[in-house]
Amino acid sequence: MRRLMIRLVTAGALVAGAVTAGCRPVAPAEDATLKLGLLPILETLPMHVAEAQGYLKAAGVQVEWVPVASAAERDQLMQAGQIDGMINDLVSTVLYNKDEQKIAVVRFARTATPDIAQYAILAGKDSGIQTVQDLKGVEIGISDGTVIAYVTDRLLQLEGLAAEDIRTTSVIRIADRLQLLGQGQLKAATLPDPFYSLAIQDGATVIVDDRAHTEIGNSVLSFSVAALKNKPQTIRKFLGALDKAIADVNADPARWNDLMVEKKLIPAPLAGKYTLPQLPTGAVPTEAQFKDVQDWMIGKGLIQTRVPYDKLVALDLN
Repeated sequence: MRRLMIRLVTAGALVAGAVTAGCRPVAPAEDATLKLGLLPILETLPMHVAEAQGYLKAAGVQVEWVPVASAAERDQLMQAGQIDGMINDLVSTVLYNKDEQKIAVVRFARTATPDIAQYAILAGKDSGIQTVQDLKGVEIGISDGTVIAYVTDRLLQLEGLAAEDIRTTSVIRIADRLQLLGQGQLKAATLPDPFYSLAIQDGATVIVDDRAHTEIGNSVLSFSVAALKNKPQTIRKFLGALDKAIADVNADPARWNDLMVEKKLIPAPLAGKYTLPQLPTGAVPTEAQFKDVQDWMIGKGLIQTRVPYDKLVALDLN
């Protein structure tokens, strides 16, 4: 009888445990949607390829593309929590996180290569400027406090100009810089790819670019801290789909010319003439790259204290 009672008690406990377990709240499924604020720039091509090839759908990720016309508009949406991710750069990443961590880099979006530059300092066709030394004391059109300013200073310093010899003037919009350079109102300007190609078509000359200093030129894909916390698996799936698309782009760059034109990722005059660079896969900026950027930013008074590397890069995703 005693054995029977023990068995009954044990069975009752198991049933009760099963009922209790069944009553535990089930963790809500992770949100499988992502909102990305995208400028019409070359770095977004793999995202469009991932969609066109069905990689996002196969990964179970829904992406809402939020078109933005400027970096300022993109930043406003990110600050307001209306987008989860964006393409930006190392300078803006530090600025975002200077007071508290708001975003983290998950991938390079693009880097300069030994064959194709990401940023170039150009001289106008009638400027008479032919070498880096000719730029000593010449006003160069840039966008103050941005990656354009950082690249300009670092490229010229690496090529032998002293900091006190570098002169710049702020022209925020790329299109305005391009136009002023073509009209001769700027003797020199720093432009990103593919816009420097337009300047070359108009007679400008590249004085120095980042092909020989590939650690300087890059852009990154970043996500908000909230998205990284609440949607980590969704972001991982998105990155997996993105890596497949990047492999497709790198394997056959010419295949995507029509898509680049359709999405307005290159200026119309370059359609059919533009050479697509090899895109990076699965890499993030190094601690040394962020250190150099922050050295420059401290020197410019943009930040007072350094942001730790682990607050700039999502290391647990890489």
